[in-house]
Amino acid sequence: MNLSLKIATGSLGVSLIVLTIKYCAYVLTGSVALYSDALESIINVVTAVAAIVAIRSAARPADANHQFGHHKAEYLSAVVVGVMIIVAALAILREAYGAFLAPTPIDAPWSGLAVNTLATVLNAVWSGVLIRQGRTHRSAALVADGKHLLVDVVTSVGVLVGVVLVVLTGIEVLDAAIAALVALHVLWSGWGVVRESASGLMDEAAPAEELKRIRETISTNTGDAIETHDLRTRHAGKVTFIEFHLVVPGSMSVERSHEICDRLEAALKETLEGAIVTIHVEPEHKPKHVRSNQMGSFAQAEG
Repeated sequence: MNLSLKIATGSLGVSLIVLTIKYCAYVLTGSVALYSDALESIINVVTAVAAIVAIRSAARPADANHQFGHHKAEYLSAVVVGVMIIVAALAILREAYGAFLAPTPIDAPWSGLAVNTLATVLNAVWSGVLIRQGRTHRSAALVADGKHLLVDVVTSVGVLVGVVLVVLTGIEVLDAAIAALVALHVLWSGWGVVRESASGLMDEAAPAEELKRIRETISTNTGDAIETHDLRTRHAGKVTFIEFHLVVPGSMSVERSHEICDRLEAALKETLEGAIVTIHVEPEHKPKHVRSNQMGSFAQAEG
């Protein structure tokens, strides 16, 4: 079991514990805001399961039907997470509307607040772990799960403030109002997760800083080649696909040009872990930007 899968499995365990704690807080108080908070935690469990399935799928090797691998499975999982966040927001809005029409008093508020605070702290710590590890290991599923938990933390803080205000002011309808405001925040966050994850499914290019490193690596490892051009990149989970054309002198042997390609591929894989490199070798009458006395120059002529 790889590290990402271990973290995702741990996330499922944490989500189940948090769900239990939050539901206990709701039972103690009868607060619709705390109930809404617990309702969102059910989505945490579902998204943790989705992350586990996605990471397992993404780790599968290429096969006859998926010759470029299964790396995009994590993006699909992240989109599912975003959709589930939106569903949770709509469910919270529904509960808030019902409570607005028929507000009820909150029982044992301080006990419920203490229990819910415990769950909130646990979620805050674990969301930080997920986001940090997800970015380190380039796991879209872990990052999405961590961001969802972070939204849950904000939700919980808003709910706690709402319950305190209800207790201090005696205005019971504030319970529903705070739940509705939190739901709107959750709705916006869910849309953000969907938008960010969809970019990976659309073969978005490598970010600017990463692209700069790729260009520098190519420029310093072209050897006797004339130039490179038509650089294209795309992300698929942990993998970065890199493609470009390499122009060599017409007199250069196939063996020599192959050595240059091998050196470029090794250098790029050292620069970017998990890079998959495709190089198209062309004769010298094909350059796009010939620069005199600059062998191995990089022509920025993407597209």
